[in-house]
Amino acid sequence: MTKAVYPATFDPIHFGHIDIAKRAAAIFDEVIVAAYSRPYKDLMFPIEQRLELIRQTFEDVPNIHVAAYDTLTPEFARAYGAKVIIRGLRVVSDFELEFKMALMWRHLVPDVDVMCFITSSEYAYVSSSLLKEVALLGSDIHRLVPAHVVAAMRERLNQAGADMHREVKMVSLTND
Repeated sequence: MTKAVYPATFDPIHFGHIDIAKRAAAIFDEVIVAAYSRPYKDLMFPIEQRLELIRQTFEDVPNIHVAAYDTLTPEFARAYGAKVIIRGLRVVSDFELEFKMALMWRHLVPDVDVMCFITSSEYAYVSSSLLKEVALLGSDIHRLVPAHVVAAMRERLNQAGADMHREVKMVSLTND
């Protein structure tokens, strides 16, 4: 039985993620959709809620399982008995980062391979960061995420209140 891990933050999960996970599930016996619980970025949803949104998304796909992790991705994959880490490529600029990451992971855990799936063209522009910004500014995202994710995002934005519309935290990786 060949297992694969599909890791990401999934904050929130969107149709681009779903497309890749389902395509991987058609190839591998088991796909573990793994939500990273400690990313270096601001999150909209806590890990428990992200896991629940992912579970709801794949409740009709019997060979997709959901887990959280807070270790190095290849170590997580090895611990679950996965031989492959699935990654998605949307645009050319994704390739360089994924290539470097795959080489590092291969160095750390040589018995786990990385397989990149080219995203379907209709989702090439979709990212969780863009989705959050579009939703924050009040635009429609229902064609980009499942209905239960739209509802969760609306609820989260309503909980955050008006302050969320006034103050947007910006981070620059180039500034010291």
